[in-house]
Amino acid sequence: MRSIWNGAISFGLVSIPIKLVNATESHSISFRQVHTEDNGRIRYRKFCELEDREVTQSEIGKGYEDADGSIVPITDEDLSHLPIPTARTIEIVAFVPADRIDPLQMDAAYYLAASGAPAAKPYTLLREALKRSNKVAIAKYALRGRERLGMLRVVGDAIAMHGLLWPDEVRAPEGVAPDVDVTVRDKELDLADALMDTLGEVELEDLHDEYREALEEVIAAKAAGEAPPEAPEPAKGGKVLDLMAALEKSVRAAKESRGEGAEAAEIEEAQVTPLPSKKSASGARKAAAKRPAAKKTATAKKPASAKKSATAKTAKKATATKSTAKKTPAKKATAKKTAASRKRSA
Repeated sequence: MRSIWNGAISFGLVSIPIKLVNATESHSISFRQVHTEDNGRIRYRKFCELEDREVTQSEIGKGYEDADGSIVPITDEDLSHLPIPTARTIEIVAFVPADRIDPLQMDAAYYLAASGAPAAKPYTLLREALKRSNKVAIAKYALRGRERLGMLRVVGDAIAMHGLLWPDEVRAPEGVAPDVDVTVRDKELDLADALMDTLGEVELEDLHDEYREALEEVIAAKAAGEAPPEAPEPAKGGKVLDLMAALEKSVRAAKESRGEGAEAAEIEEAQVTPLPSKKSASGARKAAAKRPAAKKTATAKKPASAKKSATAKTAKKATATKSTAKKTPAKKATAKKTAASRKRSA
């Protein structure tokens, strides 16, 4: 990797020669401005507004515009006399826990490469000291004409440096949060937790720039003289005004996207108990109301075979009662006749 800055890390009285290289790279696709009628390049030329002529790069210097619009020229010699001890040095000023650094301060990232064999030993010493302390180093350095703040940390076997914004360059979040009183219910928090658990974690290496890939397809199609691919229509979703309903719908959608929807549906189907229809249920209630409580209990406890035998016994008893009822009047008539004959003989 090509270095963009050469200097040294100042670690107390220890000096570590290093090279600064970019730790990140941009994969974004850039466009040129062209004339729409003939695709001619549009270029910007640098003109002096006083002489109304184009000037070369060697004729261009720096100047500070004052409040009244006047220009104060600043030369490279003026900048070289600035009292900046960090002109070619990354000066470590403190070691702090990593959680002390506000992510809002994070800026560009660089790798610090050891410059030559003599730098290997102190470089490794600083790296291992950072590892064992579980801290990061706060440093000052000068780059592109200004002094900056940096954070040094260990990445693998290398030392990386994140440029940091100065604390006064980070705005306070005034007027950003809602200015109305909002009450969040426990059920809403439970659903939010369930949604977070369902979405789970992700490997950042699996994420990619889909917009750039689609843009490359369009460029390739246009270069080949083909029609560019059409974008799929976005899914039409209804407006959900209820927060609870939106959370529940989000949880279901997240489960379905992870293949959990089918399993949940199977579990629900296995646990479903069919309910009786309204007609059969009302008929059962009426029949139950007509029966005495004791008979209900006995009937409920007896099996079907016991019911049949009980019915047969009841029928036999009824037959015996009828036959007894028929025989009883006949016996009474015989007794009356016997009594009458006895009176006559007397």
